[in-house]
Amino acid sequence: MNEPESFSLRSIAVPAFGPSLLFGIGEGAILPVIALSVRDLGGSAALAALVVTLIGIGSLVANLPASLVTMRYGERWAIVAASAWCALAMTICMFVTHLAAFTIGVFMIGMAAAVYNLARQSYLTEAVPFHYRARALSMLGGVMRIGLFIGPFLGAAVIPFAGLAGAYGIGVVALVLSALLAARMPDLPGERPAAAHAAEAGAAVEAQKRTTLRAISAGHARIFYTVGIGVLLVSAVRASRQAVVPLWAHHIGLDAATTSLIYGLAGGIDMLVFYPAGKVMDRKGRAWVAVPSMLCMGLALLAMPLTDSVVTLLIAALALGFGNGIGSGLIMTLGADYSPAAGRAHFLGVWRLMADLGQTTGPALLAAATAVLSLAAGVFCTGLVALAACGVLWYWIPRTARRPAA
Repeated sequence: MNEPESFSLRSIAVPAFGPSLLFGIGEGAILPVIALSVRDLGGSAALAALVVTLIGIGSLVANLPASLVTMRYGERWAIVAASAWCALAMTICMFVTHLAAFTIGVFMIGMAAAVYNLARQSYLTEAVPFHYRARALSMLGGVMRIGLFIGPFLGAAVIPFAGLAGAYGIGVVALVLSALLAARMPDLPGERPAAAHAAEAGAAVEAQKRTTLRAISAGHARIFYTVGIGVLLVSAVRASRQAVVPLWAHHIGLDAATTSLIYGLAGGIDMLVFYPAGKVMDRKGRAWVAVPSMLCMGLALLAMPLTDSVVTLLIAALALGFGNGIGSGLIMTLGADYSPAAGRAHFLGVWRLMADLGQTTGPALLAAATAVLSLAAGVFCTGLVALAACGVLWYWIPRTARRPAA
């Protein structure tokens, strides 16, 4: 199929990426203060850590229901609803005085994130021509990371004047704006011509009716058991890396300020390389980024237990950030590539479920290996997981269709 040469990512920047930036800002503003809020409400440190994980658990359990919501109401209105639901959840967290109600609000944030992430991925998959897909989804992941980076600073700016509630207030404002902007999403360039769409509309509706979540899962089991396993491993490594650098910095005796600086510099590298990586995926293929991303992260993790100073840890952290950065949008791009036109939301729901399982099991593996052996062993095991992901993606991506029939 010939793609329209006139398409430009700039033409969809505000409607497609603006809500994601605002959603990221909203999440970023409240993430650092959730544990502090639990402590203020009388919870223990252990309970505070548990409540923080409810965001991930809420996302995990809501992935499959998110596909049903998106299939029924469409991507645009699913994005609007998720933003509004998240704003409501943050409002609950801001005003409640009982810990049980607060935990419900945190869980609701995770549920909203599941619906939002699935709908925005499905929306861009439909709206952007195939030869721009990786760049668009890499930008989507990168914009979300930028929002998560900005959010804590905005929260920190208002907390001295409004207390912890101020951070939730920033989140509510950002999510309301996200909902309003998403509601005004126009038909984006790259979609099929209106006449062709109208001619196929009846058949497409009937195909959607016959497509169930169970049928999609069974019909694409090979993809889930091959590339999907690689995605699970990638998510496990990404989730673990957020704890690895601070833990190892503390292990070798670095102070909090130095640790934050190293972590911030690694995050900066992460945010600088997402667009070039997407361009490489579009022009050369997905494996050209997927394999180097996991190889770089794996080698950086294997080298980290050998570091014993600010300089050596910084080098390892920068390599880790670079590897993670070039993989921005990778999971979404692979999911978009293998998803069928009919039942896409159901497919992506299962896809995101596998990714979230990886995000849950990765830190658990790191914690278990550290508890049984040592922190160095835990970091080393995470590096091995990255190399396993590298091998799985190298073997399966070239052997499965990159561009399924519409």
